[in-house]
Amino acid sequence: MSIRVNRPGLLASIQDLGRYGFQKYGVIVGGAMDAVSLRLANLLVGNEEGEAALEVTLMGTSLVLEEDALISITGGDLSAVIDGEAVPMWKPVYVKKGSVLQFKGCQSGCRAYVAASGGFAVPEVMNSKSTYLRGEIGGYEGRALQAGDRLRLNEMPERAIPLFQQLKRIGRSRSYTATNWSINSARFICLKKPSTVRVMRGAEFDRFNQLSQTQFFEQDFQITPKSDRMGYRMSGPGLELKEPFELVSEAVSHGTIQVPQDGNPIILLADRQTTGGYPRIAQVATVDLPIIAQLKPGEKIRFKEITLEEAEQLYLEQEEWIQEVKIGVSLKPGLATLV
Repeated sequence: MSIRVNRPGLLASIQDLGRYGFQKYGVIVGGAMDAVSLRLANLLVGNEEGEAALEVTLMGTSLVLEEDALISITGGDLSAVIDGEAVPMWKPVYVKKGSVLQFKGCQSGCRAYVAASGGFAVPEVMNSKSTYLRGEIGGYEGRALQAGDRLRLNEMPERAIPLFQQLKRIGRSRSYTATNWSINSARFICLKKPSTVRVMRGAEFDRFNQLSQTQFFEQDFQITPKSDRMGYRMSGPGLELKEPFELVSEAVSHGTIQVPQDGNPIILLADRQTTGGYPRIAQVATVDLPIIAQLKPGEKIRFKEITLEEAEQLYLEQEEWIQEVKIGVSLKPGLATLV
């Protein structure tokens, strides 16, 4: 089975949960910007949580299903349609051979994830299928997708076959058929505006003057056009140190917020560098990383302080919810009906 890229759109690439264990060699982690949406997309079609999926950005991507397939779409609402008909998100969808899946444009969020049952048959590079665009490794030939690319799918896992067959029987006359159940996405992803993101104080928070510390939590920051998968640059009140100091480059992680000399914070994201030498004013709580991943340039963000203990509790709750989904999905195939 395969999926052909008709139009790549602004940016579409193959991503999984990242390339861990190689930062000591200078190799970034990478992976999905919104890892939670990717995990849930895979669970819906019977894949392992960390299987590679398509990360579609903003709009314009068009895919042709060259064989019958079982897919799911999660993340931001990019107005997905199959043969011109709106397709539901957050549920398994059987798609008929020859159908065209398109993403018309943003309704909310900016990144959608398309998982296909069986996963994409691309080679692993350093234990990951993720595309590292700057390094030109992983994914499909180490690059963003282009028109004419054919993405071969692995064999469908046995646990997904009953649902696939049932949906196929129900929807013989349609381009696609979906289940009458879905994941409650509101539990996992908040696309309401304005966006509030929970953070913990960073290692150098106390080196910023009192006004900057106050403004960081009380003023809005705007995502600038100079933002990408490596990091989001923000504009807002200029943040200043109490006094200049030299900082040795240290390890950074997904969600580290650094402040360069111009005083405008940078949120480090999936394709972040392995170390950084700017003062770290804060660290985004893991559960709120999907909020940032779904923000577009021009949108505003406000930071709310929480403790490490609170961040840990929020993370554990989220993992419990994901496990509930995993169990629930495994019990659902017999309930599939036409929508």
